Amino acid sequence: MNSVFQYLLDVKSEKGAGYIVLIDPDKKNEKSLIKQVEAANHSGVDALFVGGSLMMDSNHNERVAQIKKHSEIPVIFFPGGVNQINSHYDAMLFMSLLSGRNPQYLIGEQVVAAPLVKDLGIEVIPTAYLLFDGGAHSTVEVISGTRPLPMNRPDIAIAHALAAEFMGKKLIYLEAGSGATEAISTDIIQSVASETNVPLIVGGGIKTPEAAHESVEAGASFIVTGTVLEKNGDNGLMNAFAYAIHGGTS
Repeated sequence: MNSVFQYLLDVKSEKGAGYIVLIDPDKKNEKSLIKQVEAANHSGVDALFVGGSLMMDSNHNERVAQIKKHSEIPVIFFPGGVNQINSHYDAMLFMSLLSGRNPQYLIGEQVVAAPLVKDLGIEVIPTAYLLFDGGAHSTVEVISGTRPLPMNRPDIAIAHALAAEFMGKKLIYLEAGSGATEAISTDIIQSVASETNVPLIVGGGIKTPEAAHESVEAGASFIVTGTVLEKNGDNGLMNAFAYAIHGGTS
């Protein structure tokens, strides 16, 4: 695969939207990790995001290696910190937390990470990360020390998304946070999609295939699910999400 980013664009073009499953390698779930990956391989999932905001043991790299070994779809690093970088990824979201004002996550982590990423030869996808208030204090909010954007202010969302586009970001990630009780509203998605030309990733709090479909109809290019699959994960649910996100295509 010459370019994971081009692959994602092709998925969007061919299927209308892409389905990405987020796997957190900190869950100490070695026994179920491979089942999750194999389920994704055969359930219409287009790519895997791997990462989390907090690592609680030293086995992270080994888990990522197992995910990569068994995955038949791209494995993309969803970074929570420089300490999580390793060579087992096909690409990474080179993210900046533009919704916050903490310089560590705007540019500090990126400067420290850049030489390591270059040395490892990992494909980078410049990504703006916009965290919204999903009704619960997310781990990323606590760890990054930043306040999420309000869900009822599409004008603020548009301003941040336009700044991301003008800074040259290739993707914009609208995130309600892990364990969110509210997903990104269709009003926010529609508003941002209508004012920008950058593909939108939407994740956090998406609990049903119907909700995922509504987000795609509002303008999302890629849908991410994670927590709902950890709680209710099986091939059938992944298939249902993939079917809804792809607009009825396989």
